[in-house]
Amino acid sequence: MYLALLVIFLQCSELYTQERVFTFNTVEIKVQPSVKVKNGARMSVVCHADISKSTDFQMKHNFTIFKNGKPVFMTVSDREGARYEIPVARSSDTGEYECTVEAGGKTKSSDSLHVWVTGMTKPILTAEEKEVLEGEVVKLRCELPEEVPPLYFVFRKIKMNSTPKEKRVFEPYRNFSEVSFSVEEGDNILYFDCFGKRNVLLAFESSEHSNRTLVTVKEPFIKPTLNAKPSGNITEGDRIQFECSTVVARMRDIEIILQKNKTILKSVKDEKILKYSTVATLEDSGEYLCKVEQGRASKTTKLNVVVQELFPKPILSASTSNLDENKELTLSCSISGFRKANFSILRKNSNGEISLKNSRNLTMRVNVNDTGSFICKAEVKGIVKESKPVMINIYAPVSKPTLSVVSGLPEVVLGKPLRLICRSAMGTPPITFRFHKGNEVKTIVTNDTYATFLDENIRQNDKKGYKCDARNNHSSGMKTSNILNITVIVPIRRASLGSIPYGKVEDGHETTFLCSVEEGSWPIHFRIFRKTDREVLLFETSENADKILWRKKAMNRQDTGTYYCMASNRANVDVKSHPITINVILAVWQKGVIAASVLIPIAGAVTFASWWFLYKKKKAKGPSVEMSGSALATNLTSEKLTRQHNDRDYYSGSGYIEDSENHMKSTDETKGPDLESAEVEYTEVEVSTLDPHRDSVENRHSRIQGHPDAT
Repeated sequence: MYLALLVIFLQCSELYTQERVFTFNTVEIKVQPSVKVKNGARMSVVCHADISKSTDFQMKHNFTIFKNGKPVFMTVSDREGARYEIPVARSSDTGEYECTVEAGGKTKSSDSLHVWVTGMTKPILTAEEKEVLEGEVVKLRCELPEEVPPLYFVFRKIKMNSTPKEKRVFEPYRNFSEVSFSVEEGDNILYFDCFGKRNVLLAFESSEHSNRTLVTVKEPFIKPTLNAKPSGNITEGDRIQFECSTVVARMRDIEIILQKNKTILKSVKDEKILKYSTVATLEDSGEYLCKVEQGRASKTTKLNVVVQELFPKPILSASTSNLDENKELTLSCSISGFRKANFSILRKNSNGEISLKNSRNLTMRVNVNDTGSFICKAEVKGIVKESKPVMINIYAPVSKPTLSVVSGLPEVVLGKPLRLICRSAMGTPPITFRFHKGNEVKTIVTNDTYATFLDENIRQNDKKGYKCDARNNHSSGMKTSNILNITVIVPIRRASLGSIPYGKVEDGHETTFLCSVEEGSWPIHFRIFRKTDREVLLFETSENADKILWRKKAMNRQDTGTYYCMASNRANVDVKSHPITINVILAVWQKGVIAASVLIPIAGAVTFASWWFLYKKKKAKGPSVEMSGSALATNLTSEKLTRQHNDRDYYSGSGYIEDSENHMKSTDETKGPDLESAEVEYTEVEVSTLDPHRDSVENRHSRIQGHPDAT
């Protein structure tokens, strides 16, 4: 029974669950009256959910309205719609709105909707002071109480009959801003206002202007007055007095300044009057300015003063501006149309002025140290005027110039430039130098004491001499140097190395090396090297020749290796030859000794064996054996003589040439008696050892191999 009830209950529950099925179709958001709302108007944001249900049943809906991603309204309702009311819309309500509905564990969101509240509220402007003094500041505050930052504020200072001055301030976090305006001279009645701006969809929207605020300006002092006495017809030498005064409301921190051409002549503080006097000169003509300052306030007055000239500047004249030393110079000072004055003539130098004579005229004998500027001064009624300077140049004659090479030695490497220097030890600059190559003037240089010349056209057979001359403004004229002859150094070209014999040399024999160059100036420094695992300098010498011979008397096995030579001269360029290879081989007598040391024991053993055989045979046969042994000895002796004769015929046919008598003699002497006595036993072997000996002789008497200049 209970089981049947349980089954019925579960089936009823399943039917009940199947009956409460629903789904969201859409969720929509709308703004009334429209998405563009005027500032201050009423605005409603409506969210509606379109839901499909299996049956008509009630359920709760959770509505959330977002603005710019932040929730601004939430409600729970059994209806399928909700309304967010904004009674008074402000610009801060502008933004992206979105609605989300949650019901029965399901959630659905609407698309976003941009709402723009146009217009901004009117800002409020307040001024800290309604009445200020010139030089003070006006502090202002502009506020947009119903707006949300970021905001831009624009303040305006409005003056009658002038363009308003603006100040702009950006406030990222406040809905108000504060600025200060300075009150300047001439600001009497000022008006101020402000307005706000904000950025909407990449465009600026402005509010209306605030209330206009009036600020009254008072003067802290009146504009100063500036007078000069005498007021007119001022002449050089007269005493002129300036007076600047003002009326001050408050004496504290007031300053009066007198200027001429931005130069401050005098200033006073906490006084109402400034006085300044001076003896008038022509330079005192011009515009004077009196300025009164207190805090930030300042007022100025200008006065133009003209000073009449008492007498013109003096004129200094000279008999000449360029003259030789020990000559007379006459200077004269004068004033056009004016003769009664106190004159003095002076010379200027680095330390100041040197008075020469208190007179109108001066005659003096000059030297080089008198070169410089001369002036004259004239004084009338305490007014001193100075003439324009006159430059006087005193010249000492140039000495005979010397011409030399900058590098020192009178030589140049072919292909390199030649730099010459011409000096004149004495003479007043500027000095004009001329360089000659042969009879041709190459260049002209004006300098103080020397000049240089660069000749880049150097040829191998250049025989032209160089000279230079020098002159200045002295009347003695031109001086010429001695002729300088230059040696042209030809660099080394193509070094080569050869040897006698070439390639192979017998141990203990002499080798001759020939190192030569194709071209190069003497002397030439020759060096010969051997290179095995390292380079070894064997020979060096300096010769006035294109080639050198070097004989190495006794070569040994350690002399085997690669040889080359290097040549250089004063061009300082090392030229290396191609390498040659020398192999030191065994001499003939060394080969004979080796052969003898091997063959003599063999011959001894053969002789002993023959004797032993004969001895045994003789002992067995008696006298007949002795006779046979004698015949055999005779045959052996005859065969020895025959073979010796044949061997001598072979040597005489070897490869000796006509100039080798001494060599043959020395070579024969090396054979020795042991070699002669051993010839019978190893005639066949000795014949084979003659080939190297013959090769050596042929090599020693052949021409030098591997060298183009060998003979």
